[in-house]
Amino acid sequence: MTSLFSSPGPFRSHDPSLAHRRAQATLTLTGSDGAPLAGRDVLVRQRDHAFGFGCIGFELIDWINGRSQDEAADAEFAQRWMALFNKATLPFYWGQFEPVRGEPKTAELLAAAHWFKDHGVSVKGHPLLWHTLTAPWLRDMEVEEIDRALRARIRREVRDFSGVIDTWDAINEVVIMPVFTAEPNGVTTLARQKGRIAMMRLAFEEARAANPNVTLLLNDFDMSTAYECLIEAALEAGIQIDRLGLQSHMHQGAWGEEKTLNVLERFSRYNIPIHFTETTILSGTPVPGHISDLNDWQVSAEQWPSTEKGEARQAEEVEAHYRRLFGHPAVESLTYWGLPDKDMWLNAPGGLLRRDGSPKPAYDRLHELIKGEWWTPETPLRTDESGSLNLEGFLGGYEVELDGVTAEFHLDAPGAAHLELRVPQA
Repeated sequence: MTSLFSSPGPFRSHDPSLAHRRAQATLTLTGSDGAPLAGRDVLVRQRDHAFGFGCIGFELIDWINGRSQDEAADAEFAQRWMALFNKATLPFYWGQFEPVRGEPKTAELLAAAHWFKDHGVSVKGHPLLWHTLTAPWLRDMEVEEIDRALRARIRREVRDFSGVIDTWDAINEVVIMPVFTAEPNGVTTLARQKGRIAMMRLAFEEARAANPNVTLLLNDFDMSTAYECLIEAALEAGIQIDRLGLQSHMHQGAWGEEKTLNVLERFSRYNIPIHFTETTILSGTPVPGHISDLNDWQVSAEQWPSTEKGEARQAEEVEAHYRRLFGHPAVESLTYWGLPDKDMWLNAPGGLLRRDGSPKPAYDRLHELIKGEWWTPETPLRTDESGSLNLEGFLGGYEVELDGVTAEFHLDAPGAAHLELRVPQA
């Protein structure tokens, strides 16, 4: 019998040629009357990537909501953010989002989500269900009431943000959820009684009930076989997982090629698109190897500086990591977990900007990839007698300009495509 989980599928081969990220298109231009626009000079420009180059948008929430402490610095930071990324992750940690029961911070997160969407950035909510940073008032409840509160919370957020946020980390770090002991919390209390599969079913099914078109991720830092077993058990139980979330916080050193490709091989066998949801690569001293839980490494920002040597190393490792993931057809998105060193998780020197807001070499190197090597430059072309032109470019959104008038189109899939585009007349 052939296993559902071991078929080769479309995702398993790493391809540094990037054929899976490009398309060849024949574009036929017509005027408002439908007649071909023959022998016309046009400009074609890429506007966006199909691939999700993401970052957390946490630092911009106050600025978007008019609570800036330094308007000029925040505006400059927003420009640096937008120059790199097309996908934002916003925080829905329950204890911060609804510290007082019945008083969620829906308005300010909606404002942030709308701002990103209005600027052409897709938004993901993180997470709907997690045992850490969860609502403290759950601890006063009986198990049945915790269950009801969780279901209501998931439905409320997915419903209230529908159309603005339609992608969510449905459940976070469920591998350790029932055995988590670092802090008492209501979610672990429920997970110990229900088990992992039931908790996943709760998160995925309640979210999909609130928005049938939602995209839901299973997200975890555990790259061991325990996560693979959990994925297989969930699929066998009929739980629909839309995307697999893999975390890659490299506080103890970069993964390197062998580990990265091994992880991709193992997790791409499920034929579910992969999102690298949380990536950090340091420009300072790594966390000592004997630390098993990164949360146990508690040092101040002053004790953990970014160094010139570390920044040079970070630039090389960031470029290598992005090349490996962009070169694998299974990977659909990569989110860097924080742009500035300021406010980085664990005070780590893992940002792409220094604490003063200046870019590290890794920022510039990443910009050269995303908006340079992997970007289709503005291209002058001329239509033939049938109004057609040939174009090759990276998958994503484009515009064509003719006599000062623009029209948009997309290259959605690798290979050859035939597109017709009506260009309004000036």
